[in-house]
Amino acid sequence: MIITNTVLNGLRTAFREEFRTRMLELDAKPIWKLLATIIPSSTKSNTYGWLSAFPQMREWVGDRVIKDMAEAAYQIVNEKWESTLGVMRTDIEDDNLGQYRVIARHMADEFERFMNRHLALLIVNGFSNLCFDGQKFFDGEHPVYPNTDGTGTATSVSNIIGNGTGKPWALLCLSGSLKPFIVQQRTLPEFEEITDTKNETVFMKDQYLYGIRYRGSWGYGLWQQAVGSKEALTTAKYEAARLAMQTFKRDGGDPLGIMPTHLIVDPTNEAAARAILSRELINGGESNPNYHTAELVVVPHL
Repeated sequence: MIITNTVLNGLRTAFREEFRTRMLELDAKPIWKLLATIIPSSTKSNTYGWLSAFPQMREWVGDRVIKDMAEAAYQIVNEKWESTLGVMRTDIEDDNLGQYRVIARHMADEFERFMNRHLALLIVNGFSNLCFDGQKFFDGEHPVYPNTDGTGTATSVSNIIGNGTGKPWALLCLSGSLKPFIVQQRTLPEFEEITDTKNETVFMKDQYLYGIRYRGSWGYGLWQQAVGSKEALTTAKYEAARLAMQTFKRDGGDPLGIMPTHLIVDPTNEAAARAILSRELINGGESNPNYHTAELVVVPHL
């Protein structure tokens, strides 16, 4: 085969179409979109002062009461990521491209795994990384203030169960518009190529380059929508996590009314989670009060 611009354009179109088709197939129910709110970004970073500042609804008497954003705002900085595939010119000459179309689809698979890995890291690192209130995301000392304007002496509230050192698991509320985790997207994954023979790689290595480029980052939303633990996953610990989330209050003491919806575990905790959530009867015939009280999500990257 003689490599012409028409051949290269056809190859580029085929690769992009394989990548796009596979991305659409994977978009049906990705773990990362289930766990996170996607926030578009148009700058180097986004600031999330509103996480701690959004006021409670009140009766409108007189002028509006304005609540200012916190001065120490939570910021997420976008980062740049890539994955690149080299295609030998000889394979194009020999019309040996079937394998590369498969690899183009595999690149879409890798993007999904990449996003799922980072969401899993948010959970794992939530025991050490800070969120908008300056505390660790999973922490025993989140400040909640007695007054609706965030004044007064704060009470420490915990969204962590125990102080174990085992595999992490988390109980989440994913029913709201804002989820416990944030995926900040500066760009969507872009498919790019280098086929110009004047390019050094193409000239010296006789190789064309095809790759994906992505800009974005990850961060934490409302800690009140998550309870984490590294304790052994038992019925008692699960029930303690449910109770903790359901009794969280906003500044001023009004219950937030948050209900847990999903239990996130790694494969080693799957059996324990199913014993808690999936058995309708326990103890030789008693009704299981935890039956289907949350949806189980197994995240291998935990």
